[in-house]
Amino acid sequence: MKKWLWIIAAVLLLSTALAGCSGSGDKTSSNSKDSGKNVKQEITLNALSEPPSLDPAMATDTTSGWVIDHIFEGLYTKDKNGKPVLGAAKDVKASADGKKYTFTIRDDAKWSDGSPVTAQDFEYEWKRVLNPATGSQFAFYLYYIKGAEEYNKGKGSVDNVGVKATDNKTLVVELNAPLSYFKELLTMWTFYPVKKELAEANKNWAADAKGYVSNGPFKLSDWKHDSVVVAEKNENYWNKQVVNLNKVTWKMVNDATTYYQMYKTGELDLIQTLPTDVIAQEKNNKDYKNVPYFGTYMYMFNVKKAPFTNAKIRRAFALAINRDALTKNITKAGETPAYAFVPPGVKTSKGDFRKVGGKYFKEDPAEAKKLLKEGMAEEGWTQLPEVTLLYNTAENNKKMAEAVQEMIAKNLGVNIKLANQEWKTYLDTTAQGNFQMARMGWIGILLDPAVILDYYLGDSPNNRTGWVNPKYDSLIAQAKIEQDPDKHFQLLHDAEKILMEDLPFMPVYHYTNTYLTSPKFEGVVYPFNRYPTVKWAKKVSE
Repeated sequence: MKKWLWIIAAVLLLSTALAGCSGSGDKTSSNSKDSGKNVKQEITLNALSEPPSLDPAMATDTTSGWVIDHIFEGLYTKDKNGKPVLGAAKDVKASADGKKYTFTIRDDAKWSDGSPVTAQDFEYEWKRVLNPATGSQFAFYLYYIKGAEEYNKGKGSVDNVGVKATDNKTLVVELNAPLSYFKELLTMWTFYPVKKELAEANKNWAADAKGYVSNGPFKLSDWKHDSVVVAEKNENYWNKQVVNLNKVTWKMVNDATTYYQMYKTGELDLIQTLPTDVIAQEKNNKDYKNVPYFGTYMYMFNVKKAPFTNAKIRRAFALAINRDALTKNITKAGETPAYAFVPPGVKTSKGDFRKVGGKYFKEDPAEAKKLLKEGMAEEGWTQLPEVTLLYNTAENNKKMAEAVQEMIAKNLGVNIKLANQEWKTYLDTTAQGNFQMARMGWIGILLDPAVILDYYLGDSPNNRTGWVNPKYDSLIAQAKIEQDPDKHFQLLHDAEKILMEDLPFMPVYHYTNTYLTSPKFEGVVYPFNRYPTVKWAKKVSE
């Protein structure tokens, strides 16, 4: 167990250190601190699109999570180096077997309305996430808790869920098995508290800024849908002394050229996902940052809709694109071509998980044509059913889709159509399975292959492909409770192999994130699995 904990800790510390070095860059000096005294402490960011939900139970995407992470805080939070530290809890005691945790809530932990944060708020919210009637797509992250999966799947009682507030300040959590990355897991927004009285009184409490209550460093003050989200410093936050900014504004500008120009004119202080045609010229700009991002850009196949009901046709599409050309000529930000699902970055005793697992296929247009022909013959098709590739509206996604469209036409002789939708609509469409082939990205909440491979679990609401493989699910379940690190990673290699044999998706590249940040700010943190954190940010000049 100790060896397992040490390896995970080392992995997390290494990755977050790298993200920090690639991130804020600016050092805080006594002079720069003084220079911020008479500076208006406000920052304007770009969310790109409307956050689909600011309810911690319902959020499933990085846009929503970006805002929620700034206005809520869990039992654990992250420090500047990405290390989990106690947040709303002031103390925790773990049992000798690692299966029971007793948390003590801070005496000065308060909601933004000044009322105390209680252990009951945590118990209520975790059980609300698990309640089948809530419909939380991230409920499965709580399955490590005793009785959680059974309750969420309608096979058990809420009374048997291993979360109990024994008094206002004490929360007892029982796990099914020891979990080495439990601290890291608790920093995720799905584990944040929600004020019980508020949520019980108004089921739509999170739909508007009016009456919205949270417990983080900032509080929601305005939300003009499809336009802007504004958060102001939470004076009731227990650690408010580390918060310098008085106001954080997220605009919603989706067009890359437009938000790039807005940065250049000072309307935005930080932008991410730069237009691909400006990356080369910006790389030497002191404002520019390129940060590792633990995730994979892919195209999902709906295995219940022709022609992707056929495994050979799915593989044919995967073999027909040139990932090296896509990353060098389209994305241009140092992304790694993906021939598997799990990104690089997870260190094991045998080396990086991705390097050990290797590539599961190689691009081969001739083989792709052969597989397409065989797949069509198996289905009795003389002509391939028409294919539409769906993507969420963004300039870079459009360029990528057009390049893939061209490669498929050239290498397979198949002319696919393109369609796009705004992010919130897109999530609903793909969740309903109304697509054949669709863009998606998946970011790991922590540095373990399990949280990447979770995406394609048969009962995961995030798995929009219709693909289910009981052996795959079983291997991941075994891996999650396996305490020996080598066995844990081997089980995950075995699971990934099954996934890559069936290919209900085609991986394109492993992410990096590109940013421009105004030199007027210091203290911005760039995590490996989130958008930038401005909790400690400070404006040092006008």
